[in-house]
Amino acid sequence: MTDARMTTTGADWPAWQESWDRQQEWYMPDREERFRIMLDMVEALVGPAPRVLDLACGTGSITARLLARFPDAVSTGVDLDPALLAIAEGTFAGDERVRLVTADLKDPDWPTRLPYDSYDAVLTATALHWLHSEPLAVLYGRIAELVRDGGVFLNADHMIDETTPRINAAERAQRHARMEQAKRDGALDWAEWWQVAAQDPALAGPTAERFEIYGEHADGDMPSVAWHARVLREKGFTEARPVWSSPSDTLLLALK
Repeated sequence: MTDARMTTTGADWPAWQESWDRQQEWYMPDREERFRIMLDMVEALVGPAPRVLDLACGTGSITARLLARFPDAVSTGVDLDPALLAIAEGTFAGDERVRLVTADLKDPDWPTRLPYDSYDAVLTATALHWLHSEPLAVLYGRIAELVRDGGVFLNADHMIDETTPRINAAERAQRHARMEQAKRDGALDWAEWWQVAAQDPALAGPTAERFEIYGEHADGDMPSVAWHARVLREKGFTEARPVWSSPSDTLLLALK
């Protein structure tokens, strides 16, 4: 197992977490509601002390909210981004409930790097839309193998219904208008946030490394909710459906 433990002194990690949250909320103003419903469903189906895999964890946004609500939970955060993992490591340094693992989810052997063979819940948000449908379907199969019987997978992300083009266009236009107003009021977008991160001595090296890994990668094809639910059932989950949605995002729950 490759562990993402690293030296993370010299930066204000709580401030970086706050900055990341604000940048993400520029795109998703109802982000906190998504997290609340996600944890509601975790508690309802696997209880208040779950073993959780925070998939494509980034700075550990899900893990932070998980542990604040469920102090007896444990979390394994998995990501490949060295800059976001640096923030996560700085945030959770010394917390024995958290393990951070560096792994590429497109590597078929990534589960071998995990500290546990199975999890009560696998949680992810605003991450898997980077993958196209074929590698995402493969990933869903590996997730199904990691979730114990009775356990859950929750994915909060952009899921596009191409059968409603006029609705999609109207929602997108309104959302972008609001985002532009927020930007005029001082909000940072994705590219600007990374420019600021590159100026912090503690993050400059990891930020340069993450752009060597990812480049300016584009979104995947973002299939519909129906596609996600169907594929998750095909890969071994017995039930799958949305438990929350906004005009642009869906929180989909799959039960093993």
